[in-house]
Amino acid sequence: MSATAIPPTGAAARARRGGAFRRRLRIAPYVQAAPLALTLLVFLVVPIVTILVVSFWDYDTVRVIPDFVLTNYEELLGSTVTWKTYLNTLRYAALVWAITLPIGFAVAWFLAFHVRTVTWQMVLFLVCTVPFWTSNIIRMISWIPFLGRNGLLNRTLIELGVVDHPLEFLLFSDFSVVLAFVHLYTLFMVVPIFNAMMRIDRALIEAARDAGASGRQILWNVILPLTKPGIAIGSIFVVTLVMGDFITVRLMSGGQSASVGLMIANEISLLHYPAAAANAVILLVLVMLMVVAMLRIVDIRKEL
Repeated sequence: MSATAIPPTGAAARARRGGAFRRRLRIAPYVQAAPLALTLLVFLVVPIVTILVVSFWDYDTVRVIPDFVLTNYEELLGSTVTWKTYLNTLRYAALVWAITLPIGFAVAWFLAFHVRTVTWQMVLFLVCTVPFWTSNIIRMISWIPFLGRNGLLNRTLIELGVVDHPLEFLLFSDFSVVLAFVHLYTLFMVVPIFNAMMRIDRALIEAARDAGASGRQILWNVILPLTKPGIAIGSIFVVTLVMGDFITVRLMSGGQSASVGLMIANEISLLHYPAAAANAVILLVLVMLMVVAMLRIVDIRKEL
């Protein structure tokens, strides 16, 4: 006598459908995150791992030798030139940060609190971004005829009697390098600070003013604490961009200054890929430590 299949009752069918629905709910977040995770894996993780692996390879004048050696790191960390180059790069980053922070804060403050209409805020903000519609190299080269020995600035100073002879430090010097960095990267400080200031509830400022706080007290005790996330994000942008830049140092210093990025570029041009990879790994670790230190000071996740 053959057994006949008993169809599931309504409650059992609903339970089965509910279990399948719950499984789909558990899988859904992973499916949604898969495209981004795959993109990060292919374009971020794989290149970094490749650079790390190559940094342990050996090389000679004509070829790269797949091997596991510590020679690249030993030569790099044991060189006085390397330490001086890293210190010089850190000095550039500190100077540029110290200059772009007050400039960016002042511009953001003006746009957020002194421009009354949103339309004019957007118009003036777009005016700030106009220079970024051109290439970085074009903007850097534009400083050369202005700062040169016979440039516009020197000729004006001489005609006004301010100086007797052209100022030599204006071009192909650390001054011109820092000036170009400030010109290139100030907007990266303005944007996050401006965004943070626009998020501040104006009622807090009015309440502080009604309580008798002066403009300086409002700035120091209300505006500045609430703007810390924007300052932290802008600082990360500026410092990381300066640490990795090499074309600005090459053009604006006239080959008289060095940076880590320029050192890596020179090693690549000489086909010393393992040495360049080791330098890149050390630079990445240093930048990551600096970013972690900034995030320890300002916890962006709690502030936003």
